[in-house]
Amino acid sequence: MGAQLIRADEAATPRPIWCVTPQTWREVAAELPAPALAFGEATGFKAEPGAVLVLPAVDGAIAGVLFGTEEAPRDPLAFGKLATALPAGDYALARAPAQPRLAVLGFLLGAYRFTQYRKRPSPELRLVVPEGVDKADIEHMAEAVTLARDLVNTPANDLGPAEIEAAVRALAARFEAQVNVTTGEDLLAANFPLIHAVGRASPRAPRLIDLSWGAPDAPKVTLVGKGVAFDTGGLDIKPPSGMLLMKKDMGGAANALGLALLIMARALPVRLRLIIPAVENAIAGNAFRPGDIFPSRKGLSVEIGNTDAEGRLILADALALADEEAPELLIDFATLTGAARVALGPQLPPAYTDDEALAADLARHASAQADPLWRLPLWKPYASMLDSPIADLNNAPGSGFAGSITAALFLQRFVERASSWLHLDIFAWNPSARPGRPEGGEAQTIRALDALLTERYGR
Repeated sequence: MGAQLIRADEAATPRPIWCVTPQTWREVAAELPAPALAFGEATGFKAEPGAVLVLPAVDGAIAGVLFGTEEAPRDPLAFGKLATALPAGDYALARAPAQPRLAVLGFLLGAYRFTQYRKRPSPELRLVVPEGVDKADIEHMAEAVTLARDLVNTPANDLGPAEIEAAVRALAARFEAQVNVTTGEDLLAANFPLIHAVGRASPRAPRLIDLSWGAPDAPKVTLVGKGVAFDTGGLDIKPPSGMLLMKKDMGGAANALGLALLIMARALPVRLRLIIPAVENAIAGNAFRPGDIFPSRKGLSVEIGNTDAEGRLILADALALADEEAPELLIDFATLTGAARVALGPQLPPAYTDDEALAADLARHASAQADPLWRLPLWKPYASMLDSPIADLNNAPGSGFAGSITAALFLQRFVERASSWLHLDIFAWNPSARPGRPEGGEAQTIRALDALLTERYGR
């Protein structure tokens, strides 16, 4: 990142940032040095949301910055615009925005650049952490989001199932977690037939990655992330436009990994388990076919209605494994359906759960953290759409209706023992840049869940 947080004693003479609204502009103007005020008036600065004006001093140095905000911000991360608008240097808030914690986070997230393949120089910015904002808390969050973004942005030629495993192992080594991996043909012997079926056509072997951390007798929190490194659609091949962003089909795994980082970095007193089925849905002579029927770890037989509905297949085996130890909270993340995007767009992931208290807590934290999601129903009458005349389930109803809901209902069939289950159908991508959210891979819902878990299990 091109931005970092510093303590007040680490900045010699930080340049002040005045956050102003139309209501406070006169008050702020009275605080400005006369030359700076004259410059602002000469340029016609208006204290409108998102307006940025770098104020020069008489000697040519930067005197400070005016930034237009709102009294009740519709987007608390809008402060991230400054990360792309300021020259290098140290800065401090002379007048804080309405939600300083989220403003500071937006500043860090807005400075994110993916530079693995093309170097894009950016100014080195340092922001003094305002009073009342926990520096370590914000830095952990920025690191988790950066991890998720980097993984999603990495193209599939450099990020296959083995590289997803390597990312998990690197995190495990940092926090002294345990990792077990079942790979290739061993998946059949270990009773993960659906994961094997989806990944068997790729020369990059499919695998089930299983991380555990924390005291065995602590409350069990299990995260499951869809790790499809690339999705051609299989024999039901996607059109070119549908395949273009399929490097991001492991966004569920990336987000689960980001949340796992936060849980371990905060040392929450839980027994964390992270399960990632990692595959490439490729095309070859041994690819699974429409009409095939496979057993699942749960014992339910699944007819393949469409090979492009592969994510729910690998999640089915992973959720069944997770459910076997009856966790207190089971959460899965998946870039699962285009239907979710048609219904709610790229910024608003649907969330599914039958736990009313969990749903209410999650909605409250999503709002407070500016990390939006929207609860959709596990509408039981639609379960009949998953019926097959020759198997227990069909993975892809042919009607085209309620695609995100029926996918969630399919997954629910593999969860019985967990006290609470939450399914998140995320997009993991910003189609265009917004303040604090550059175009490309994105972490969705993990900030809301971090707040929820910290509230429930924090020391």
